[in-house]
Amino acid sequence: MSTATLTAPAPSRRPATRPRGLVWSVLRLHRTALWVWLAFVVATAGFLLWLTGPAAHDAQHQLETYGYAGVLEAASSSATLFSFTSGAYNDLFYDPDNLITLGGFAVALFAAGPLIGRELENGTAQLAWTQSVSPARWLAAKLAVPACFLVLGNGLLTALYHHLWSAHSNLLVAGITPRALYFSLGPATVAAPLLGLALGALIGLTVRRTLPALALSGFVYFLVYAFRGNHWPFQGRYTQPVPTSNSWAIDTTGAKVPDPDCYLDRGCLASHHIARFAREYLPSPDYWPRQLLETGVLLTLTALTITAAFTVVRHRAA
Repeated sequence: MSTATLTAPAPSRRPATRPRGLVWSVLRLHRTALWVWLAFVVATAGFLLWLTGPAAHDAQHQLETYGYAGVLEAASSSATLFSFTSGAYNDLFYDPDNLITLGGFAVALFAAGPLIGRELENGTAQLAWTQSVSPARWLAAKLAVPACFLVLGNGLLTALYHHLWSAHSNLLVAGITPRALYFSLGPATVAAPLLGLALGALIGLTVRRTLPALALSGFVYFLVYAFRGNHWPFQGRYTQPVPTSNSWAIDTTGAKVPDPDCYLDRGCLASHHIARFAREYLPSPDYWPRQLLETGVLLTLTALTITAAFTVVRHRAA
């Protein structure tokens, strides 16, 4: 009588891709974008340090020599090369905010296009899903790696910006603009690009074509940015000027004088010998409640968007 030998099937020799391997793959594939982001952070940080040091020293000298009209003069002969508007220290002070905002738009475009949309359009993502990488793990790595660099980079820039504000906000022209900047800097500055990353990923997964995803993500993030700046519970409600009765100016002798209401008129400022404006409404005790509220809303929207993105990727892979 013969006996049959039962042989168990040999285990697959294909190694499973580890999470660390996924992270390295994302870093290698998007190394150009990583270097661009690092260069952006270093350049903006250097700009902030320059504003805190040499530029502020020059502006303070102008203030002491020519009165408040001096801060409307160029901070240095080469300052106009770095400014979106003029070389005046008052204008240079807001340029890092413009750079950080543009960085948020770039993140949304990158997530929708090169990060997600291009791989779906080229079939690279689908190939990875048929190997040892599940769609959920693939998307998790795609989002986690840039999110870490976003938090670290924007966290550093926000900290430097707060230091600049604490040290030299007295050199700014009074009015609505410094109040708006004050309420826009904080944890929400770090959370907003994360929402852009999540929105870009969701749009890339939905559209699956690079150029249309780029255009749509830019438009959607613009709507988010406009809503943040003009509606409660974000910054718009807190950028209104304080009542005139609570605002006054201080002349070169240190005496309080009526506010001449000519913040950008050099001749008017010089004729009234204005040294600075009172800014007792800043810092505000409402800063942290407002910042935490906005940050919470942005992070909640980010979590909901990421959940929707994982739902879409599971559906695409099914």
